[in-house]
Amino acid sequence: MLGGVENHSLPRAAAFFDLDKTVIAKSSTLTFSKSFYQGGLINRRAVLRTAYAQFVFLAGGLDHDQMERMREYLSSLCRGWNVRQVREIVAETLHDLIDPIIYDEAASLIEWHHTAGRDVVIVSTSGAEVVEPIGELLGADRVVATRMVVGEDGCFTGEVAYYAYGPTKAEAVRELAASEGYDLDRCYAYSDSATDLPMLRAVGHPHAVNPDRTLRREAVARGWPVLEFRRPVPLKKRLPRFGVPPRPALVAVAAVGAAAATAGLVWYAGRRRSAPA
Repeated sequence: MLGGVENHSLPRAAAFFDLDKTVIAKSSTLTFSKSFYQGGLINRRAVLRTAYAQFVFLAGGLDHDQMERMREYLSSLCRGWNVRQVREIVAETLHDLIDPIIYDEAASLIEWHHTAGRDVVIVSTSGAEVVEPIGELLGADRVVATRMVVGEDGCFTGEVAYYAYGPTKAEAVRELAASEGYDLDRCYAYSDSATDLPMLRAVGHPHAVNPDRTLRREAVARGWPVLEFRRPVPLKKRLPRFGVPPRPALVAVAAVGAAAATAGLVWYAGRRRSAPA
């Protein structure tokens, strides 16, 4: 699978990575729930619900309807949260929470793509307050993530400005290709979820990683490679082996993943509303 260095006389190319269960072993946003509780952003009950949602996510993920309920509900959850406080909490706990759950296989792929001369772009439904620091930790060149409105007081207004999900991920990939000169036929994409089929179809080299049932069926039908990532290894254990620190993220499509950190509460609330009396 691993090939040589890009011929730089050819058009540029990139590798687009979904984040959760593709690059890291858990939900990036749910992982921060305890930290947000300690920072006073969510209560103890929400922490327990997000822990349950993390279990559900790892067992089989969230389907389209549950993701839509998440989007609708997160605006009310994050309203009034101070953006600076969210960023500080993520920065303080990033290495302890995220570093140990990065898949060794994904980190190797990121390094291979950089060695081959390709940009690495993280494309995640979570938001920039969570995804952007993770992208920097991974050495990604760009980040695309959900964006929410921040008021003049520096707090989230509760309005969603951009939702990086499904077809909008594919649109972001095409827009980056146009602005950065990527040849999509020579680009790569990696995801675990069938909701990212539009993004995978947008590139010449799609890969299913730890795929859900729908994506696995689609990948087999289309002849796409199916990868199984199973080895989370802290980056600090990898760096001496490769001899270079991660490259900093250069560009971010801003967002607020902190609100999605309460995704478990969103999912739980949606189930409670839809459950029979």
